[in-house]
Amino acid sequence: MQVQNNVQQAPRFTAPAANQALGGSIIDAQGREVPITEAMVQLACRELDNCSLASAKRG
Repeated sequence: MQVQNNVQQAPRFTAPAANQALGGSIIDAQGREVPITEAMVQLACRELDNCSLASAKRG
């Protein structure tokens, strides 16, 4: 019995494509369900970072 055979491999992470739906949705102003994409999440994160930086500068 070799110890190496008992070690489990960690799953590999693959970043989703920018237009790939991530499993959640929002409802737009017209009542339509819009899938949340990786690009939408990245944009929201950038906007939060910018707000945080601006707030810290005023600070």
